[in-house]
Amino acid sequence: MTEYFRATKHPWPTLLLLLPLLVAYECGIVWLGGSNPDTLRNGADAWLRWGLEAFGLNQMIVAPALVAVLFIVWSWLRRFDRPQALFTICSGMLLECFLFALALWGLSHGFAPFLDTLGVPLSNKPAVEQTVSRVVTFVGAGIYEEILFRLVLFSGLALLLKTALVPKSATVPIAACLSALLFAAAHHIGPYGEKMNTYVFLFRTMAGVYFALLFQFRGFAVAAGAHACYDVLVGLT
Repeated sequence: MTEYFRATKHPWPTLLLLLPLLVAYECGIVWLGGSNPDTLRNGADAWLRWGLEAFGLNQMIVAPALVAVLFIVWSWLRRFDRPQALFTICSGMLLECFLFALALWGLSHGFAPFLDTLGVPLSNKPAVEQTVSRVVTFVGAGIYEEILFRLVLFSGLALLLKTALVPKSATVPIAACLSALLFAAAHHIGPYGEKMNTYVFLFRTMAGVYFALLFQFRGFAVAAGAHACYDVLVGLT
């Protein structure tokens, strides 16, 4: 099990799981979005594409290419310690992704009653599930969010806190909470941002902490895969 846990954080199995999700997402956006697919994008994905367009780049091609090249180069650099039995490792990771997604899906159904018991005022609760379903329907949308908010932001904050001599026991919780708050806020920024909703914002913050902990203890592939599986579960229920 120790070898398995170490292997799941290696870029090779991550690449094998990531590429099919990336292709499925990009094709789904083009197919379902019709003449204006960008209206289906949100959060980190939309931010990345706005930035690319500002530099005159074709975001439809460059955005997924950047992600693919990043993980291909990372995998090539780690080619000498590539784990064996990749099929078995990836199968185990897929099972983990589904189980962690199922756990978050279960939490989502008990989150509103939990907030009610705390006396947190919620806005437009009847429309929440429709809003969440619309945002997270498309397979693989979480890839860009996991790259920005976990791989880059969470890791960067944790490193910054460590450099600032923050106690190790506090580094991960603080970085997880800060990155989760920014993750939730990102969905309400920009021309396609959603109207602020108390429940949606708080739930996304909780989910951001959840994915940050998955990233920390189980690696990027499991976090991104669980995010994608959760998207599917929400879209089907």
